[in-house]
Parts: sequence; C-alpha cells; structure tokens
Amino acid sequence: MPTPVKLPNSELARLANKPPWYRSLFVQLIAAIVIGVLIGWLWPEFGANLKPLADGFIKLIKMLIAPIIFCTVVIGIAPVGDLKAVGRIGVKALIYFEVVTTFALLFGLLIGNLMKPGAGFNIDPETLANGADAVAAKTGSGELPHTVEFLLNIIPVSIVSAFAENALLQVLFFAVLFGLALAKAGESGPPIVFELVDRLSHLFFTIIGWIMRLAPLGALGAMAYIVGQYGIASLGSYGKLIAACYLAAVLFILILAAIVRYFAGVNLWKFVKYIKDELFLALGTASTEVVLPRIMVKLTNAGCSRTTTGLVVPTGYSFNLDGATLYLSICMLFLAQALGVDLTLGEQITAVLVLMLTSKGMAGVPGSSFLALSATVAAIGHGAIPVAAVALLLGADRIMDSMRVSVNLLGNCVATFVVANWEGQLDKERMRRVLDGEDVPPLEEVDPITGKIDPAPETEGAVPCRGDGDQLLHVGNRC
Repeated sequence: MPTPVKLPNSELARLANKPPWYRSLFVQLIAAIVIGVLIGWLWPEFGANLKPLADGFIKLIKMLIAPIIFCTVVIGIAPVGDLKAVGRIGVKALIYFEVVTTFALLFGLLIGNLMKPGAGFNIDPETLANGADAVAAKTGSGELPHTVEFLLNIIPVSIVSAFAENALLQVLFFAVLFGLALAKAGESGPPIVFELVDRLSHLFFTIIGWIMRLAPLGALGAMAYIVGQYGIASLGSYGKLIAACYLAAVLFILILAAIVRYFAGVNLWKFVKYIKDELFLALGTASTEVVLPRIMVKLTNAGCSRTTTGLVVPTGYSFNLDGATLYLSICMLFLAQALGVDLTLGEQITAVLVLMLTSKGMAGVPGSSFLALSATVAAIGHGAIPVAAVALLLGADRIMDSMRVSVNLLGNCVATFVVANWEGQLDKERMRRVLDGEDVPPLEEVDPITGKIDPAPETEGAVPCRGDGDQLLHVGNRC
C-alpha cells in the first residue's frame, strides 16, 4: 500500500481556500465570450440588441476611473513629495513611449510591405464617391486635435470638468499637483486630507470589486453585438488584412517580451497568466479602459511602486497605443495596395512622421483611427489615394479591436515594469513570487495619522487565497 503524501499546512490551506472552478472569473469570461459569439452567429438580430449589456458594464467601470486614478496618484506621490522624482518618471515614460510607438509604426510598415494585405482588391477610386460621408458618419465629423491643442488640453478648464468628462490626462495632471501640495503641507505633520483620500480609495476599490462580478455579462453582450452586427462573413472579405494585423501583433508581443525581460527581468508569459482575467475582459469588451483600475492593482501587487504605476499607466493610455500604431501603418499600406498605388520609401517615411503625431491625440476621440488615416492620406498628397478610401476599412475595423486592445494593454504594462525598474521602484523579489504563483503577503501601508499598518486600498475587502493575484478577485469573507 503506497505511503500517503503529507502536504504542508500552507499548501493545505491554499487548496482549502481555492474557489470552485466555475467561480473563477477567467472561466466565466471564456464561457461568456463563447456564448456571445454563438448568439451573434445563430441569432444576429438578437445578438446585436445585446449591446446595452456591454455599454452598461463599461459605463459602470468608467464612472470610477477618474477618482481611482486621482486617489492612486495622490497616495503614491504625497509620501514621496519629490517633484524631481515625479518629473524624472514622467520624462522616462514619455521617452520610452515615443521610442516604442515609433518602432511599432516602422514594424507595421515592414509587415505591410512583406504581406501586401491590399493586393488583389483592385478598387476603382470612382466607386468611393460616398466614402467620405461614411467616414464622417463613423467619426461624427470630428477631427484630431493638433499637437499644441493636445498639449494645452492636458490642463483642465476646471477641476470639476476633468472628472466630469473622464479626461484621464487632465485628472492625472491635477492629481500630481495635488499630491505634491499635500507632501508640502505634510512637512509639519500628516494632513487630514491625505487620510480622506486614502479612505476614499478604499471605498472605490470595494465598489470596483462589486462591479467586476458583472464582467461576464458585459463580455457576452459585446461579443454578441460584434458578431451579430458585422457577421462572421466579414472575416473572409478582409482575411489577408486581418491575418497581417494579428501576425504583427503576435510578433510585436514577442518583442515586448524581450524588452521587459532585458530591462526589468520580467517573464511576460507568466505575467500574461497573472492578468489573464483582465486580458480576456479587455478582449471581450474591446476596451482597455474597463480594466484600467484592476491593471493598476495587479501591477502594484506585482512589485511596481504606486507612484510609477499611477503615473505611467494613465499616461500610456494616451501616449503608448502600440496596437493602434501597428494597425494604422498596416492599414496605410493596405489602402495604397487596394488602389494599386505603389508608395515610395519617401512617402512611407512621411506617413510614419504624420502618424507619430496623429496617433498621440487618438485617445477618447470617436473613430480616431479613421481620422488619423485620413490626416495621413491628406499629408502624403498622393492624388491616386482619395481620403474617402479610408471607408474601405469600415467593414474590418471592429474585428481589429482585439488585436489593438491586447497589444495596447500589454505595451502599457511592459512600460510600467521598465520605468519602475529604471527608477529603482520595482520590488523584484515580490514580482518573482507573485508571477510564480507563490503565497505573498497582502500589500500594506502606514496610516499617516495613527501610524498603524493597514491593508492597502488595492486589497480592500480581499481574501488572500493564492499568490497568483486571484485574491484580488474575491470580496467579503469567501474565496
């Protein structure tokens, strides 16, 4: 008779606390996405009518993004109170963003030139007469802000408007100033305002925990709508373009893996497993904003400082759109090839220079990818490519959301790890243990008023079930 294996008490406790498989958010999201696709395929009209499920969930998350960013940044900066350190993090992040997004544009051009996704379309420009109207309807006849206008828009008209309009860069700008002012005021003793911000942070993260229980419904509604509205048949019409974009995304993620391994010592595959719930939620809802609060939580739990996470992640949502820039450069070549136009090297370089500017003002602008491409086509000045040609992408644009979302999300996480390591604000031992799935103590912070050690707001209401970050999903007294 074999000798029974005796497990350590810590392992027995971990197994006892492990939730049933059907309670896992990851499993629920997978099931919801599959069901959503089936509903959209089999009952397209009904599937298209499920869009309010996704819209409602996204609105629930968005209503808390601005206050969570404000609280996180203030709590991260106020104890440090070093304007030079904050500026250094910001400058390093912006330099990193510019280098990586420029590389993404060039990499997209390389893939587009090699795969030629538009070859064989043979589009007659005269058939695009209504294209400009279609693009205008998609974008609401809006336009991207110019560079100076974009930079000036970082300064809010008022504090209230920044929060009311959910303008992330404006909220971040005010939060940095507020945190530094709190640090200055705290030189003679911790101000009561810091305690208030800290308590509010706990409340907001508790509400996020409640809202996340509705994530599967949001993913189901989004997938049913996309498939029901646009149909699976559209995959075949743009098969080569879709293949080029997703191949570029996979190869670019491998490049990101090399960057984060070399500059921060992070295994990207382990990190992907660690954020699998957030990644599938972003893919299902075609939005990175819905996971912004939880991504900041998980990055902090994985060893990145609150200061770095609070500054880099929200800024990256406007300046570090790696997936969008990949998509734009490939689509630029797709349009030229579909119209039988052979762009010269100089024209392609001009396109990259224009996209380097237009891609920075894309966040929060409806139909921004169409506006950026329209501006680029106009800047190249190639008479054989009318601006109305951008309408050719209307049928495939929504299918590309998963590609853009996944690369954008991972790109911002990699940027946070890299900048945190450059600043010496990455706890590598905690990062290693978290990504290896080991048990880790919950994050703690010192109460500035009483000096007591309390749970960090990111772990509010959480039960430490496992070291892989799943404890951040469980609310109340249960796993």
